[in-house]
Amino acid sequence: MLKNRFIKQLVNSFLDLLPILAVVVVFQVLVIRQPIPDVFQLTLGMLFVVIGLTLFVLGLEQSLFPLGESMAHAFARKGSVFWLLSFAFCLGFGAAIAEPALIAMSTEAAKIASQGDSLADTDAARAGYAMGLRLIVALAIGFAIVLGVFRIICGWPLYYLIIGSYAAIALITPFAPADIIGIAYDVGGIATSTITVPLVTALGVGLAASIKGRNPIADGFGLVAFAALVPTIFVMLYGIVR
Repeated sequence: MLKNRFIKQLVNSFLDLLPILAVVVVFQVLVIRQPIPDVFQLTLGMLFVVIGLTLFVLGLEQSLFPLGESMAHAFARKGSVFWLLSFAFCLGFGAAIAEPALIAMSTEAAKIASQGDSLADTDAARAGYAMGLRLIVALAIGFAIVLGVFRIICGWPLYYLIIGSYAAIALITPFAPADIIGIAYDVGGIATSTITVPLVTALGVGLAASIKGRNPIADGFGLVAFAALVPTIFVMLYGIVR
């Protein structure tokens, strides 16, 4: 069964990437009108991408999604709001800290900052800046997941949190340093990526399915959108007080 699922997902991953490959080939051959450089390396790289994407999707289906849902069910049955919210914060914080895209982005931001006047051009300064940015974003994601879980428990409409977040962003932006605004606006989407999204989605859906009167579709989703907005607020505040 696992072998059949792997082959099926392998084919699906190839079909998903086929349009991207077609666009690159068409523009390279018909628009730029140059031969494709190093065809062997390109083919080998695409093969690695297909296999990696296949393993990633299968891993989500067999581990992260079931783990998040089962933990949500278990805490809902336990009936302890404190431990549920504690778990939600730790889940969001841990997932954001481990997010590869956030690590890459914070490292690049530190490198650019060191080339200007806002940061000393030393390895220690760059490492401190990158780690500080990651910690602020992780705290923001943890806080967002806690508030999102509390929303599901209380039955608040999602748009209250979304509209409130956008309003806060609009109010804070004029006071934030110019060199932090771009990073702040990007960091939410970057932080809610490979690791964070599956865990947060599974937690929200599992919790909504475990609470009587909640709809997994209407109430379980939306955590990721809110979690993508809160880091923007936190990073701009970090830039103001820093």
